[in-house]
Amino acid sequence: MSDSTSPHDSPLIEDVAARAYTIPTDRPEADATLSWDSTTLVWVTARAGGKSGSGWTYAPAACARLVEDLLAPALVAQPAFAISSAHERMRVAARNAGLLGPTIYALSAVDVALWDLKARLLDVSLADLIGASASSLPVYGSGGFTTYDARTLTDQVEGWLAAGVRAVKIKIGEGAGANVSRDLDRVAQVRELIGPDRKLLVDANGGYRRKQAARVGRRLCELGVTWFEEPVSSDDKAGLAQLSGMLDLDVAAGEYANDLVESRRLCEVVDCLQVDGTRCGGITGWLRTAALAASFCLDVSGHCAPNLQALGAMAVPNLRHLEWFHDHVRIEGRFIDGCGELRDGRLAIDSGTIGHGYTLKEPDLEPYRV
Repeated sequence: MSDSTSPHDSPLIEDVAARAYTIPTDRPEADATLSWDSTTLVWVTARAGGKSGSGWTYAPAACARLVEDLLAPALVAQPAFAISSAHERMRVAARNAGLLGPTIYALSAVDVALWDLKARLLDVSLADLIGASASSLPVYGSGGFTTYDARTLTDQVEGWLAAGVRAVKIKIGEGAGANVSRDLDRVAQVRELIGPDRKLLVDANGGYRRKQAARVGRRLCELGVTWFEEPVSSDDKAGLAQLSGMLDLDVAAGEYANDLVESRRLCEVVDCLQVDGTRCGGITGWLRTAALAASFCLDVSGHCAPNLQALGAMAVPNLRHLEWFHDHVRIEGRFIDGCGELRDGRLAIDSGTIGHGYTLKEPDLEPYRV
């Protein structure tokens, strides 16, 4: 992927800064292997030529320090238009610290900020800069945490249906697979709520072992489930391949893939590859990962953070859908101006704004600053 504007005509990057905010969830949330009561947003700003661009990730607050102490020194005084070069400079700077995990989360937020900055310097929309191929993107409702009781789950699903969503996903694999009967009861509850024509997706977050995942998977097929996300750990490539081959549904994984090497390994064993721009290198990582998946004839699906994932996904022809994830939708809608709206189950893209069009509501977030 090449930059469309010569770096010789580019203003130089003057500053890259980051801030972190920890925001409580609206109620306790959990999946098969983890529970949480807050989410941390790390917001990055890059400046050049009298303009600023922004990006974000959901990650530990320490990522803000990684941005300022590790990545920013590699970017200051470099051409703002040369995003591919900036991406590689950050990777080199992070070599000894370790590129994966929190470092790539920090890099991802910076990459998004650099794309936004470039579009603002050129006075164009980010959609036009990267070549958006769609004006709206399909989403699926996502939440259904294992902490939800039946009434809460029903209310959430009915809210998605009212927004025109054609597919929904809930969490299963409770207690590392120890409560399969409740898992299946909750899936049956949602199937009854959404009817036979909408797609039903489940996410086990790696909570099952292979044979248990196979047994549960057969029951899921009977309930019309079409997507089984991380039925086993995404580290268990052989298990993912085995389940993909034996079950009449799509096995998905990829949300924890931080680089192309890991994504390539997953492309060999899954039916749909998940891409997370907050974890795989921002917009640059999104476009590269989607192209990799296309070489395996696979669709990709955006994981969480739908407004951020849309920035890369809108230029990807092999996109299946984005995840309308409850926790991140709530945060983005409350604290970021310019977020997209659901229209008949699709996320509308505003291509008339300069840059990506998102602005942080800093006064509203200040009480949550870390």
